[in-house]
Amino acid sequence: MKKAIVLTGITTTGTPHLGNYVGAIRPAINASHDANVSPFYFLADYHALIKCQEPERVRLSSLEIAATWLALGLDTDNAVFYRQSDVPEILELTWLLTCVTSKGLMNRSHAYKAAVAENEETAGNDPDTGITMGLFSYPILMAADILLFNANKIPVGKDQLQHIEMARDIGARFNHIYGEHFTLPEAVIDENGAILQGLDGRKMSKSYNNTIPLFEPEKKLKKLINKIKTNSLEPHEPKDTSDCTLFSMYQAFANADVVAEIAKRYQEGIGWGEMKAILFEKVNAEVAPARERYEELLLQPDLIEEKLQIGAAKARAISQPFISQLREAVGISRFGGK
Repeated sequence: MKKAIVLTGITTTGTPHLGNYVGAIRPAINASHDANVSPFYFLADYHALIKCQEPERVRLSSLEIAATWLALGLDTDNAVFYRQSDVPEILELTWLLTCVTSKGLMNRSHAYKAAVAENEETAGNDPDTGITMGLFSYPILMAADILLFNANKIPVGKDQLQHIEMARDIGARFNHIYGEHFTLPEAVIDENGAILQGLDGRKMSKSYNNTIPLFEPEKKLKKLINKIKTNSLEPHEPKDTSDCTLFSMYQAFANADVVAEIAKRYQEGIGWGEMKAILFEKVNAEVAPARERYEELLLQPDLIEEKLQIGAAKARAISQPFISQLREAVGISRFGGK
């Protein structure tokens, strides 16, 4: 049976947090140990430049994200783990795809439309003020990430579904013009996937500055969990588990039987202080074993780089011959058959 090719990119603009862990990193680490899957995981550092012009932040984030994945046990023998910028064929393919992608398709990108709408709400602003070509055309770069390796399964959140549909449209257009070269990808959406709320009750996101970094030291982790917003119900008053940040976070780290016990404690009126202590113990128990390894890896950037270069070599063993095939298809080739 042909292995499913699963591909995931991680944008290098910040420190991984608990929301990243339960939503994307943990399931991806598990998939890396599946012999029936051919996983590709990459540090999306070119994507980072679209919204971050802070070189040191991008560098540090790349190191922290790579260390996180390795510390959590990514199987680099089975998975191809690489830095996007170490595979130059991605950018070459981006240009080949740009030349067959309609501007109208890019006009429909949610991110671009949202930026234009925000500008239009500001009196006197040009609709495209501050909008770079990176923001406008990044769905093409994302399509190149996917199509270069003919990935057929792309795990994404619902907010990213449009980008996979765009990658399909772009790949299909190229195939129509130049022949069948690309497998058209399918989005894989985990309907039961955990979306963690942050300290303020909104979705945990760097944009909201409400995150809990994954590998915070124990004392800081406990302090942040204690800061999670709750209502004013006193101990012994029954509490609702729905839309409760503490409960939803606990649910992401505990099995169903234990969650059911905690739900019962809510009905009995568990105090918020006690619930925060229980949540801290549960989260810390899961992340603590990898935390020490993570700290060790941050002090060994050469080891991380070695892993990434091995991954890049694996990736380029696929991308180099494929881009040569695509060059030939579009009419870019050397004379004389050499």
